[in-house]
Amino acid sequence: MRPTLPRSSLAVLISCAASVQANEGIELGQVLIQEQEQSELQDARERLNQVPGASNLIDMQRVEQGRVASNQDVLAYQPGVFAQSAGNDGIKLSIRGSGINRAPGSHGSGVYTMFDGLPLTGPGGTPYELFEPLWLSRAEVLRGANGFDRGALALGGAIDYITHTGYDAAPLQVRYEVGSRGYAKRQISSGQVLGDLDYYVALTDAEYDGYQEHSSGSSKGIAANVGYRFNPNLETRFYLRYRETENDLAGRLTKAQIKHDPRAANPLYLSRDASRPQPGSTWVGNKTTFFLDDDSRLEAGLVYHDYPMDLREGANRLKVAYSDVSGTLNYLRRDTLFGHESKTTVGWRTTKHLPNSGASEFVRVSENSNGNLPVGTRTRDFSYQGSDSVVHVGNDLELVPNLWLTSGLAMIYTRRESAVTYPENGGKVSQHDWDYAPRLGLRYDLNPSLQLYGNLSRSVEPPHPWALIWSSPRVNGQQIQPIEMQNQTATTLELGARGEAQIGRWDLAWYYSDVRHELLAVEIVSGLPAAEFNASPTVHQGVEAGLDSLLWQRADVGKLSLRQAYTFSDFHYRDDDTFGDNRLPGIPMHYYQAELRFDLPSGLYAGINTQMASKVQVDYANSYPTDAYALLGATLGYNSPKQDWQTWLDLRNLTNKRYAATVTPGYNDNGKDIAHSTPGEGFGVYAGVSYSFR
Repeated sequence: MRPTLPRSSLAVLISCAASVQANEGIELGQVLIQEQEQSELQDARERLNQVPGASNLIDMQRVEQGRVASNQDVLAYQPGVFAQSAGNDGIKLSIRGSGINRAPGSHGSGVYTMFDGLPLTGPGGTPYELFEPLWLSRAEVLRGANGFDRGALALGGAIDYITHTGYDAAPLQVRYEVGSRGYAKRQISSGQVLGDLDYYVALTDAEYDGYQEHSSGSSKGIAANVGYRFNPNLETRFYLRYRETENDLAGRLTKAQIKHDPRAANPLYLSRDASRPQPGSTWVGNKTTFFLDDDSRLEAGLVYHDYPMDLREGANRLKVAYSDVSGTLNYLRRDTLFGHESKTTVGWRTTKHLPNSGASEFVRVSENSNGNLPVGTRTRDFSYQGSDSVVHVGNDLELVPNLWLTSGLAMIYTRRESAVTYPENGGKVSQHDWDYAPRLGLRYDLNPSLQLYGNLSRSVEPPHPWALIWSSPRVNGQQIQPIEMQNQTATTLELGARGEAQIGRWDLAWYYSDVRHELLAVEIVSGLPAAEFNASPTVHQGVEAGLDSLLWQRADVGKLSLRQAYTFSDFHYRDDDTFGDNRLPGIPMHYYQAELRFDLPSGLYAGINTQMASKVQVDYANSYPTDAYALLGATLGYNSPKQDWQTWLDLRNLTNKRYAATVTPGYNDNGKDIAHSTPGEGFGVYAGVSYSFR
């Protein structure tokens, strides 16, 4: 269906037009921008409610009423989503146990990630250096198999980060954040509608000293997009993101260090002066929409993504070249089938590494595992090649009024190739696989305030090309020939409900996933260090609950509200030969976040918040866990009724609690306290101000 102006917008236009004749016209722009933002959010909520499964809609206007340092701040207070920062841009993100094996500074796995509906995730995973949250207007999270119509087949589902456009941005906005341990962030942005053309552009930079010793960092980047409507049936938009980041790395600590000296750096990282410069990542895309008629449209997308890395973490320096190209094509149609309303989506997406993708390795410290070779010696060259291509067909059919049947089938073709080109006898491996992912779901709207849903689906996640090399067993400190790995698959049953009641807006979901060949840390060769490989069967099951409540309200006094998010995660082996039914390490079983907030009619607000997490197993042997923790925070701020001024004070970790924010699992530590954890930040004070020239 062609986009039309909502009735509420027409009413605003009429009332504003009348007032302009007797008053200044500047108010028109203010009201229209606010109305456009709310209209887009409402449209997004309605689309997500048509999916027979769990989802999250994140309004960045709410997020920006406090510190917005990383993607952790964007994904806070979201049921089913675990997102914790390592003190920089890198976060550990897990949805339903996806990426449980990942460190916070590595490429993410298990969640298909998009910018504005276009691919970011590639065969090499999801890099993090282009995640600048201030560029966003909202984020949509489709947990588990519910990202099917976006072409997402990963266990954790999909996240789509939506950038501001000229329709929801101010002509000029400036924002400044400052806080503890040298934190500072600045942004200037502009967006406007100029007839059939609109644009948005933002420049952002930040720096921080970091909580741990040797954990300082900085970033700078630009985001821009330009849209043009040729006629009511054809529109296009071009996107650009460019960002540079540089982070000193403090490394992980032991449980004892976090308890007694959490600001220390890992001695090995300190002695090696470990760091991770990202010399500059570029993401350029286009999305063009053809409205074929009132009931069908065609969306075509094309993306180029270049993301080089300079990894100086270990004894060797790794210079990595990554370049991807992606294409998408989606056909959406609404019909009447045998007298029943039907909505069909046919889609195709593909992402392919370009031929230059690969890495070179050089000695960077004098004492190393390469026979004490001179610093700068080239030890190895290798290539990463891969592609993911997905064709998916989905349909929503209204069987009887308010009862919808969702069905779908996706086919995925994956190619993974890794080769050691220097020295010449390094070896090569090449894998080509077809796999499938069916989906069946039901949703029933009992009334406008209550919906029940359920779905049964299959997910598919191939290994990364780099894993074929880095998972190979080491001989004399060096990897030998790359090895083959299988796709991780899972069959998932999900049941849930959502709605609105006297207690507030709520959602509740339960899921059970039977996972095969999960990509975990596995002892490939007895006695040698563990590496990523296919594990024995595992189970992922859990409960996700969210509740936003209006506790009290008086028009002349204000309102008191409470938002809560709880995630229960039970991930374990199923009769593993070594670990039996042990829990999978890396994620807390219980994770709870809440905020109690009071808003005054003048725009002032104040709130207190908490974050609680149960203990986390640190290794697959479950030989010892981290400590459970509870954090307290507070916010105080002001939002001008005209939506021009905004200022806030954000207090984090008021009790200066010492805790492990993330865990990168070990294999079997035999009860020893090994450095696997990243400490969470201590007490911090952050303040910010923004002004929008409407």
